[in-house]
Amino acid sequence: MEIAIVLTLLVIAVVLFATEKLSIEIVTLLMLIVLASTRIISAEEAFAGFSSDFIIIIASIFILSAALQETGILDFAVVRLVRLAHKSTNLMLFTVMVVTGFVSAFMNNTTVTAMFVTPLVGLSRRINTSASKLLMPLAFAAILGGTCTLIGTSTNVAVSGYIAKTGLPPIGVFEISGIGFIIFVVGVIYMMTIGQRMLPSYEDQQLADEYKLQKYLTEIVVREESPLVGQLVFASDLTSLNFRILNIIRGKDNFLPDFRTRINESDVLLVEGDLDNLMKVKETKGIDIMADVILQKDLETDNIRLAELLVVRQSVLIGRTVKEINFLQRYGLVVLAISRHGETLRSKIGSIKLQLGDVLLVQGSPERLNQLRNSSNLALIDEFEPLLFKKRKGIIAISCFVIAILLGTLNVLPLSIAFLLAALCTILFRCISSDKAYAAIDFKLLILIGGMTAFGSAMENSGAADFLAEGIVDLLGSMGKLAVLAGFVLLTVILTQPMSNAAAALVIVPVALRTAETLGSDPRAFAIAIMLAASVSLVTPFEPACILVYSPGKYRFKDFIKVGSPLTLLLIIVILIMTPIIWPL
Repeated sequence: MEIAIVLTLLVIAVVLFATEKLSIEIVTLLMLIVLASTRIISAEEAFAGFSSDFIIIIASIFILSAALQETGILDFAVVRLVRLAHKSTNLMLFTVMVVTGFVSAFMNNTTVTAMFVTPLVGLSRRINTSASKLLMPLAFAAILGGTCTLIGTSTNVAVSGYIAKTGLPPIGVFEISGIGFIIFVVGVIYMMTIGQRMLPSYEDQQLADEYKLQKYLTEIVVREESPLVGQLVFASDLTSLNFRILNIIRGKDNFLPDFRTRINESDVLLVEGDLDNLMKVKETKGIDIMADVILQKDLETDNIRLAELLVVRQSVLIGRTVKEINFLQRYGLVVLAISRHGETLRSKIGSIKLQLGDVLLVQGSPERLNQLRNSSNLALIDEFEPLLFKKRKGIIAISCFVIAILLGTLNVLPLSIAFLLAALCTILFRCISSDKAYAAIDFKLLILIGGMTAFGSAMENSGAADFLAEGIVDLLGSMGKLAVLAGFVLLTVILTQPMSNAAAALVIVPVALRTAETLGSDPRAFAIAIMLAASVSLVTPFEPACILVYSPGKYRFKDFIKVGSPLTLLLIIVILIMTPIIWPL
């Protein structure tokens, strides 16, 4: 009975993670409540994961990464790298991938990717190269760089913490560096050769053309007898027909309306709406419909610009609608359209919940756009303004990070204490404020990892791990230990599509450990192979680093399948060859 409950919960969790009907932390907590209520795990086991030292390590690394970013030292490095483009585009891309991989070995790969997206898009336009040739290699390098050290990804830390809980030795900081380096080198070589040939080359268009705004924009002239005269712009008869008034031409002035603006006689209104509703507007007394072909020059003036904004990781806007944010009042910008996973959203923009990687096409004054340069919620694409490099604080932040690694690696201090001390030092030395330090921590991820660790305990307590292990041994055991390991690696790669990497690994590891014991194999070898497999699934753009480059690179879903599938297969082969050599089965 308990086995059925646990496996049913697993299926439900996978479905909910894939459909995103509920947020991942809510799904995780509900699952814990069910497991504890059915007595499959105790209350102590349900919350043991949240008090584990690996949670402290992950949280501390988030703070240290944010401190490095806050001091401007990472932006300083980015500026130096993109200057290589004037010498050679290939040299620049190779260097960016290498540096990205190195930094990702110690920082969150999504953060590293976000740092490079804006400067690379801007650079691609200056050197007349498609951004699609640069951004996917960037994301892949950041993801694969995380396989080089224990602290490279939260998945590595979580798996190490879980196997330590079972009594096995935890994974050393640089224990996986050998195989991780090979994985990374294979990825770089592939993307610089075969991958470059397979990558699409999407041409840049004017923003109005790219978002196909011409089909949705119309100019309306308000005559003296029009009932629109005197009405508030955002409470007018046009609004009731689902039209949005984007800007107003009044005499020689062209300006964006606010919530106090009223419509005057002879105003020319640039409105956005469906063509069906336009027929109703044509019948309205006192207005004239002008030419329905609007060029980008009609949307931009000396005082009004079009721009694209990328919703970055840890943005407080994620999960909220444009209306809830009061975007116009908050930023002084009008959202014209949203690009998400290659699809342009224009209908009912105010009610669309923003997601990581969304690109907003906005219209506003240069002054308002400039105010976003230092925003932690939105990145202005094609406009990269590096943070002021605070040299002294940058050196302190890097020193804290390096000392923490040394103290933990040499066993002078437990890894969790070393990183917590380093994180606190960056706050004490004012490399980052305590408020920004708290904001840098991805609490959703910590809840997911803590909860899935408890789910691993449920797999063991219920007998589900033994049940699945016996089934796998019966199915593949006759083919040898390597075949069984290959089955687990492939299953992990598949599960990382609907689930996060950490969740997929923590679901598979308990079963793999029991299977290894049944086969008389080294359980750590199985655990490490699964941990690495969770980071090499590049078939689809569901990884957060890939989501960040999806819209700016103008990619389509098939692009990731075409480029990422052969690379994923290559990396699976590397894992299956190298793991038994380094950790004999």
